[in-house]
Amino acid sequence: MRRFYALALLAAALLVLGSCERQPRLVILHTNDTHSHFEPIRSGADAGKGGAIERAAFIDSVRNAVGEDKVLLLHAGDFSQGTSYFSELGGQLEPRVINDMRYDCVTLGNHEFDNGIEDLAGRLARLEGTKVVSANIDVSQFELGKYVQPYAIIEKAGLRIGVIGLETNLSANVSATISSRIPQMDNVEVTNKWASYLHDSEKCDLIILLSHIGYDEDQKLVPQTRHIDLVIGGHSHTFVDGFVYVEDLDGRKVPIITDGCFGLDMGEVRFY
Repeated sequence: MRRFYALALLAAALLVLGSCERQPRLVILHTNDTHSHFEPIRSGADAGKGGAIERAAFIDSVRNAVGEDKVLLLHAGDFSQGTSYFSELGGQLEPRVINDMRYDCVTLGNHEFDNGIEDLAGRLARLEGTKVVSANIDVSQFELGKYVQPYAIIEKAGLRIGVIGLETNLSANVSATISSRIPQMDNVEVTNKWASYLHDSEKCDLIILLSHIGYDEDQKLVPQTRHIDLVIGGHSHTFVDGFVYVEDLDGRKVPIITDGCFGLDMGEVRFY
């Protein structure tokens, strides 16, 4: 299940390292596109893999090993839809699982909107301490706006960590009766706006883009941005082995990672 990568955190610069024996300063665990897969896959090549119990056990094992204050747990969207757990229970189980696993921050995927804007607001209202970020959609006119912010600042292990969320193109992925009600902003503009704010005004030590625009789109976005230290992506269900590095506007090599789908993998990024 685990995909492990080690990075060095030095003056907001990220450098690849080999396997490290010493204790990490920070561990980021991340998932995306779990799509209500609470049980292991039942058939095919991936039979027996995944499942909420296995994910929770792995998360707990890392927290116990390094200390809970050193672990940041993120989800890059589409935690909804895909099994009868969602269709039969109306999406009521997903917030409970997010709470039980103690996710620090999630972004929204297109499938979060499958049951409508108002329904999503009701489900997000049940989250307990998990921050929800999406910078490129404007839902301030709805009840949903109470639960969704463009960014979050999370303190872990003495670090100020900024997390910016991006949603995919809703007009291409969600019913027009829903997407037509939600203004959507330019990905480059909002990323640079909030990354600059988190870097210059909030003095964040680390800035993460929690993206649901797809692996290829992440790679197109980074060269037009600055101040992003790590991209954790979703939407495209892409399985990768390791980071891809893309240079930003300042020539910094920004690592991009994503974790396939259905909870088959959980990414683990360690900072030293």
